Amino acid sequence: MRTIVMVCVLAFLCTGIITEGAGGAQVEAAAAEDRATWLWNPWMFVEDESGTLAFLASKELNKVYVQIDQEMPADAYRSFIAEAGVQGIQIYALDGAPNWVSRKGYVQQDRLMTWLQHYQAGSASAEKFAGIHLDVEPYLYSDWASNQAATVKSYQALLSRAADNAAALSLPIEVDMAFWFDEISYKNQFGIGILAEWVIAATDSVTIMAYRDSAALIGEFARNEVAFAGKHGKSLVIGVETGQTAEGAYLSFFEEGEAYMNKQLSLVQQQYNGTASYNGIAVHHVGSWMTMKP
Repeated sequence: MRTIVMVCVLAFLCTGIITEGAGGAQVEAAAAEDRATWLWNPWMFVEDESGTLAFLASKELNKVYVQIDQEMPADAYRSFIAEAGVQGIQIYALDGAPNWVSRKGYVQQDRLMTWLQHYQAGSASAEKFAGIHLDVEPYLYSDWASNQAATVKSYQALLSRAADNAAALSLPIEVDMAFWFDEISYKNQFGIGILAEWVIAATDSVTIMAYRDSAALIGEFARNEVAFAGKHGKSLVIGVETGQTAEGAYLSFFEEGEAYMNKQLSLVQQQYNGTASYNGIAVHHVGSWMTMKP
């Protein structure tokens, strides 16, 4: 499981970068956008809560998708969420795996939802998760290659179930999505259409994994999805990669470093400035971002 304000430089990534030519109203609009990341290892804040929070605060984040480990003490999540809230950071419950689209895979998602129901019921307001963020990536499941249509239908059923569960918990539901889902069509009980549009319409927000290391490609990969989100009144966040990958150096900012990434992301923001459905950036992920070269 793994796995963009006219001349305004990314507020959440700024490390001494100055915003130019932005009026007060523009600054407020930028602040409303998601400035997010994934935290796959929750034991990180069990071992060093203050250090983890200091890093997140230094990036001026306002949302973190935190992996749910049901073996971890719930009080560790409660403490982290409460302290993150003091710094204006919302915490979303993160989980998912490719095999969740298998015949009985929904059981694992149900376990997550049951855990969340008990957790929310036993937590004070300041300790509760602000939403749910799923990372399923069905194309990594073995049946995708042999029976894509059935796997797509199973994925749609899974997300529909998740949306119902999230509604019962009064929580927004978000998902990670590959940038090429606009090339996947479906024709089944959910209708006829393009998978990317269906996922966007079925959830509250989508983070598109536009994993490339140039503003031109990142912006282009998100273009159809931003349009779909606008059509359905939903929001779209653009995700980028910082980790080292064997899939190709062009997928990540690992080689170029953070300063270069910041410049590219500011260009992406300029592309989508004033687009209502565009809702910010998510950097994947805390572990690799922490060790990224300047």
